[in-house]
Amino acid sequence: CLVMKYQGNLASDGTVFDENYTKDQSLQFTLGAGKVIKGWDEGLVGMKVGGTRRLVIPASLGYGSQSNASIPANSDLVFTVKLEQIK
Repeated sequence: CLVMKYQGNLASDGTVFDENYTKDQSLQFTLGAGKVIKGWDEGLVGMKVGGTRRLVIPASLGYGSQSNASIPANSDLVFTVKLEQIK
């Protein structure tokens, strides 16, 4: 189980659509279990505790043609992530 802090931005204009750096709770998930977007499952492989990465994720490895209030359909995404812990 990975324990992460992250910030997600739209690649098109830099708008922050989600983040947890300012929140008490970190995101926890199992890598490769399909609980996060495919770009994370692929882009986080090999990370070490304390490391940070900038993931530039094409829409095809993000949310694709799905949209929601903060992410338009077919949006490329940029995430800044920090691996805090591996449980």
